[in-house]
Amino acid sequence: MFAVQYLRFGGPDVLEVGQIDQPHPGPGEVRIAVRASGITGADAILRSGGLRPDLKFPHIPGVDAAGVVDEIGLGVTGVAIGDEVFGAVDVMLLGGAAAEFAVLQFWAPKPPTWSWAEAGGAATSVETATRTLDALGIGLGSTLLIEGASGAVGSVAVQLAVARGVRVVGTGSPQNHDLIAELGGVPTTYGPGLPVRVAKLAPDGVDAALDVAGAGSLPDLLTITGDAAKVLTIADFTAPDHGVRLSYSGSGQPDGRHGLSTAARLAAEGRLRIIVRDTFGFGRAAEAHARAEDRRGSGKVVLTVS
Repeated sequence: MFAVQYLRFGGPDVLEVGQIDQPHPGPGEVRIAVRASGITGADAILRSGGLRPDLKFPHIPGVDAAGVVDEIGLGVTGVAIGDEVFGAVDVMLLGGAAAEFAVLQFWAPKPPTWSWAEAGGAATSVETATRTLDALGIGLGSTLLIEGASGAVGSVAVQLAVARGVRVVGTGSPQNHDLIAELGGVPTTYGPGLPVRVAKLAPDGVDAALDVAGAGSLPDLLTITGDAAKVLTIADFTAPDHGVRLSYSGSGQPDGRHGLSTAARLAAEGRLRIIVRDTFGFGRAAEAHARAEDRRGSGKVVLTVS
């Protein structure tokens, strides 16, 4: 099968499309003929050698994918050959999705309202947003501050929180304020003075804060919430220094995979969008990864099969 792959660590230029053996699903898994695969921030860190120096080559990047089921593993029920689904590979492998075929470890039916690109960029953003909202324990009537509300995970977290009846204040650059408002949040600017700005927007206080930006704002989030137990980050690895929880896939914490079915339902109802910044064919993978690493703009960069 064809696959995006790299044979050494480096920048986007090490990516190429080549031939590699097809994977097959194990128990509890399905294989899909891939139609789209989103690029995540972990892809660049891994490819640079900064995450797993013992990574085996060739390596296929990507954990998110959407496509058509063409093989079903032992014990799998509720899905049939030919079904359109979105999901993720084994996230502990940190790759395998940007290929002609990919084996999914968790998935849900692709909403008819989503394009292949939207579906291909959805799964881990939905899982992460669901996991963190569950961990914060927020619900109807709560007020949540999301630091980085216009990014791939943040934009999903805004919508899932709003669907739970939560009032969301979301930070973003001024050019993204309209987007945050469209998603159901109350926008404000990140950076110095954040506690003062949030106090004006939420005079009764904030019940919890979710940091998906990793921009060094944990001290401000502690000031805003008044309690480290009310703050959670997925992106700031100084969290232990502040007594703040750091949440990541495979950490042993309850996961958010159940959120995919909720996301599919909300999408079908027109209540959940996946923001796609750009799409590229697999043959332009190097260009796509370079675009994804340019943090200007909102949403996911997605590889698509022509």
